[in-house]
Amino acid sequence: MTDALREQIRGFILENYLFTDDKSALGLDDSLLERGIVDSTGMLEIIFFIEEQLGVKVKDEEMVPDNLDGVNKIAAFVQGRKAA
Repeated sequence: MTDALREQIRGFILENYLFTDDKSALGLDDSLLERGIVDSTGMLEIIFFIEEQLGVKVKDEEMVPDNLDGVNKIAAFVQGRKAA
């Protein structure tokens, strides 16, 4: 998994949900749901970001916290889908 991909994902979340560019505000393994950073609507926006900006279609059955609840989880999911 590339650092550039992680930073692109973290940048999107920082800008759109935490309204900062301070990378220390969001750890790579932080849970977006547990920290209250996103709710169900926010998660849909992240899915749109993954599809539109990262070029990976997210299937209904893939819309689970194991794939989408954190920068590292999103990056791993995107990398896995691009490799397939």
